[in-house]
Amino acid sequence: MKALTLKHLRYFEALATHGHFGKAAAASAISQPALSIQIKELESIMGGPLVERAARQTRLTAFGEDVLKHGREILTRVEDLGKLVQSPSGPLSGRIRIGVIPTVAPYLLPSIIKALSQRFPQLTIEPKETITKTLIGEILDSKLDFGVVALPVSEPNLREFSLFNEDFLLVRPAQDANLPMPSSSQLRTMRLLLLEEGHCFRDQALSFCSIRNIEPQHIMEGSSLSTLVQMVGAGIGVTLIPEMAVGLETRSADVSIARFQDTPPTRTIGLIWRKTNPLSENLLKIGAIIRKTAEENTWGVKPSQPATTG
Repeated sequence: MKALTLKHLRYFEALATHGHFGKAAAASAISQPALSIQIKELESIMGGPLVERAARQTRLTAFGEDVLKHGREILTRVEDLGKLVQSPSGPLSGRIRIGVIPTVAPYLLPSIIKALSQRFPQLTIEPKETITKTLIGEILDSKLDFGVVALPVSEPNLREFSLFNEDFLLVRPAQDANLPMPSSSQLRTMRLLLLEEGHCFRDQALSFCSIRNIEPQHIMEGSSLSTLVQMVGAGIGVTLIPEMAVGLETRSADVSIARFQDTPPTRTIGLIWRKTNPLSENLLKIGAIIRKTAEENTWGVKPSQPATTG
């Protein structure tokens, strides 16, 4: 009987990810028959069926789900082991995969990439913009090395490193510039424009306004901060945006910006990575570079204490 190999696990993980033999084979750069042979070998080795084969989609059996869970853990540990050849105290090289949430990426990611490329010329940076929930999952699955998110995420297997704080500002139509600043309770009676479900910035805005049961007539959604600001400029409502987004998002919109006076809504931006990541020391250095970059390149960023958790 053939022995279990990492190749078996990688092909099985690809099949589980894509749910289709043809797509998994293409992603793995092999032929579909070759992938099918590898999966059959793995089923023979494991002693039971791992997938339910159908014409359009492949589903994992309960046994297959268990094998996938352990297989991904093995692949994660193997990748971590490979990174140990990079000295934690030496310069980073190779590739590093960065996840950034959508309410940070357009305003900070280009500066991050430039700063890291200058500091670590042998480093290949692979950025990805995605929402927090997906980003956390991909870090835990070792598909990303670290993420730039709003803290806290409170995931026990992740380490957190705070970078900076920033306020949320109110965006109103330009003709409302001289109106009194509404309180958080008054915002609940206005037509509030928010990001779609799944964005942590949406949840933060709702929390500031103490909105729990959303009234549809008062809430409208957009897919990006840019969309929300343009909708405000068209007179549809008001919105909140992080201070780092002001310069980019308001330059082509007929809007006014107002700052909350007493206790403004704020967020903390930071890094997260797996506690088992052997590059933790280098990631702390990356965090320091990103903090400095943010202070130099974004408006309204306030340094936070370089605290870590985990």
